[in-house]
Amino acid sequence: MSEVKATEKKAVVTADKAETKKAAAVKTAVEKKETVKKEAAPKKEAAAKKEPVKKETAAKKAPARRTAAKKAEDVKATVTIQFAGKEVVAKNILEEAKKAFAAANKGVEIKTIDIYVKPEENAAYYVVNGVGSDDYKIEL
Repeated sequence: MSEVKATEKKAVVTADKAETKKAAAVKTAVEKKETVKKEAAPKKEAAAKKEPVKKETAAKKAPARRTAAKKAEDVKATVTIQFAGKEVVAKNILEEAKKAFAAANKGVEIKTIDIYVKPEENAAYYVVNGVGSDDYKIEL
């Protein structure tokens, strides 16, 4: 019977130690959270104090430059159509279509123009303001 009591005492002592360790671990975790909260609180206050300063300096700054858009505008491009030993520049076809339309339709404003190049016919057809015709043709 004394052996049973000794074993029970050891079990109780072991259980008490385990509970004590758990309690200490929980207490440590709680203390760490509180420490983190205390450290974070001054940062929030400091950040709140700095915000008005940032807004004032942001107002003084010049607006951001958009250099990418300027680069796209500065690019010089040419579209050349080559077929059957000929070369035709797309820009020239556009100008010719505008002139031909203006000559045939005086006083009509060109809002949109679409050009369809058909090398096999040696011609380009155009549609102005959504209206097209077989007469709207340029020989290449």
